[in-house]
Amino acid sequence: MNHGPGLTHPPYPAGLVLAGRRVVVVGGGHVAARRLPAFLEAGAALTVVSPEVDPVVREAADRGDITLVERAYEPGDLAGAWYAMASTDRPAVNAAVLEEANAARVFCVRADDAPLGTAWTPAVGHVDETTVAVLSNRDPARSARTRDRLVAALRGDRRG
Repeated sequence: MNHGPGLTHPPYPAGLVLAGRRVVVVGGGHVAARRLPAFLEAGAALTVVSPEVDPVVREAADRGDITLVERAYEPGDLAGAWYAMASTDRPAVNAAVLEEANAARVFCVRADDAPLGTAWTPAVGHVDETTVAVLSNRDPARSARTRDRLVAALRGDRRG
């Protein structure tokens, strides 16, 4: 099985319980805006660090749903974090976030270069009390198609 460049083992899938736990997203653009609802639904104590933010991120901060730190990433921003996401448009910043996360033993998604991260974000769907999460060798389109098929099959089973 091919797990990508330099990867000899597949990722270990896990359901993270983030309720009340600190999650730090570095970068406040469209990637952060897309991931925000899932973090909030999971009950994460979410902090976004970014000098510029997407309107969705701004609205969440204005409602008090997240903590927004409006400045560039600085070492120490991951203190106390259980999970991190490096989602800036600057590879050097994302690498620094990952380096801090590794030193602190915090799992970290690299949105710009998934194989370098210590966690990957799956395509997720929900049917009743079932959560479907799909990882397709870091191929987001394939993951989404597979998730959609699984969710449709579960919904069909429920009706039949």
